[in-house]
Amino acid sequence: MAELGQRSLWGLALAVLAMNLPFGFWRAGAKRFTRPWFVAVHAPVPLVIFLRVVSGLGWHLVSFPILIGAFFTGQLLGGAMRRR
Repeated sequence: MAELGQRSLWGLALAVLAMNLPFGFWRAGAKRFTRPWFVAVHAPVPLVIFLRVVSGLGWHLVSFPILIGAFFTGQLLGGAMRRR
């Protein structure tokens, strides 16, 4: 992946992490496996796909673990913020 692609991948990963903070905050306050909990976990997925398409990053396999890691890190940090 070219240098510009790597930069945009990490920028997108940072955006995905930041976008998931409020959803993780919400998820931490919902009872596990209820409708609000599932919505808090799954609602950001279309937003991530939209950001991926708009950024022009493409669907390279190397980007999946990075963006999935950013997704779950944002969820976990948002939940940690709720518990504090």
